[in-house]
Amino acid sequence: MLETIAIILIILWLLGLVSSYTMGGFIHILLVIAIVVILLRVIRR
Repeated sequence: MLETIAIILIILWLLGLVSSYTMGGFIHILLVIAIVVILLRVIRR
């Protein structure tokens, strides 16, 4: 579940980066959330 959410957030971030469409710092917040979720997933294994 968390892994799926992280992948979706990373894809959204990449799409925002490629299209140069940023809503302030929202895209970067998505990236930070995705990284945190991935780290939590790795730590809990």
